[in-house]
Amino acid sequence: MIRRTFLQSLIALSAVSELRAQEKPATRILLRSSWQTVNIGDIAHTPGMLALLEKHRPDAEVILWPSSVDRGVAEILMKRFPKLKIALSKADRDKALEDCDFFLHGSGPGLVGAKETQLARKLGKPYGFGGVTLNDDELKNYRELLADARFVFLRDTDSLKALQESGITGPRMDFGPDATFAIDLRDDDAATALLKEHRLEQGNFLCAVPRLRWTPYWEIHPERTPNPERIKVNEEFAEKDHAKIRDGIIAWVRETKMRVLLCPEMTYAVPLLRTLLFDKLPDDVKPFVAVMDRYWITPEACSVYAQAAAVLSAEQHSPIIAISSGVPAILVRQPTDTRKGQMWYDLKMSDWVFEIDNTSGEQIASRVAQIGRDLPKAREVAAKARDHAQEKMAAMIAAIPVR
Repeated sequence: MIRRTFLQSLIALSAVSELRAQEKPATRILLRSSWQTVNIGDIAHTPGMLALLEKHRPDAEVILWPSSVDRGVAEILMKRFPKLKIALSKADRDKALEDCDFFLHGSGPGLVGAKETQLARKLGKPYGFGGVTLNDDELKNYRELLADARFVFLRDTDSLKALQESGITGPRMDFGPDATFAIDLRDDDAATALLKEHRLEQGNFLCAVPRLRWTPYWEIHPERTPNPERIKVNEEFAEKDHAKIRDGIIAWVRETKMRVLLCPEMTYAVPLLRTLLFDKLPDDVKPFVAVMDRYWITPEACSVYAQAAAVLSAEQHSPIIAISSGVPAILVRQPTDTRKGQMWYDLKMSDWVFEIDNTSGEQIASRVAQIGRDLPKAREVAAKARDHAQEKMAAMIAAIPVR
């Protein structure tokens, strides 16, 4: 009996050893992302993509190659994704590139990580682009890089159409929404404090976000040379654009009697919250409007947007973060804001996007008031858009080869 039990144990151990020997090692994915931290949207790309990888490729080992993870962003990412490795030094990045099985260029405004993707291509690493917008110069200057990719997922169908018509062949080309639609970061303690400070009730306030037509990077980075033409455009349209957003705020307050929080998506926008939005509101509306006096980081913004009734924004990623939580969001799209605004049409939210040069303040006000009058119905629309984005993003992750 003892001998038979012993032999059975040996057989079982042998079977386990053989099974382990047959197990494939984890696919090592090097994610090039985290472009900057002066924009909560550029922060949001990365945790969105990491959440997708965690959900759909839990077997993978993920290393992040960031451009910038200051302002506490590295700590935020590690808290949410404790298995993540961040390659900060050149040595770490070189090793990560050498060891990776797949190089993934994350969501962004274009081929921000083209240089690093070219290094991966030179080493013979398979690579792909996940949720990017392309402009005509990139289509012209990076033809070979795009052609040799395993896939190019575009976060808007305008970019997808341009790529398909460019004559570039080889990679899988498809619609893959901005990974920010998958973000699940939260800082509920900070959000609770903010709501208390500004007398905001969960589910009963509108968030409004301004944007200049050209981001004044010469102010954010003083070492950069100011662009006189862009300064002129900003000066010409700042008041015209934000008068229309103010109409939306006024309609919200007068129709719903609910409060409004003016908040920034980028660091430069903090002083604009007063000068472009609050100061010119009517006296009967101002008491309902709270103004942030600081920049915030993405987890706090995610928690606040998740508790808002709706978001009205000239920026793109605050509405995306809202939709990720099933919160209705209106995009006021400026013509300088690239092809990415097409996402709103692609996700069946055409009633919630306004091309600002072809839109009156009254039209925006009417839609904002409509959302406020029937929030349950608006939430259904937001949830459908979120679910559609999730489905498309899952297909994007599924395209990453298994080791």
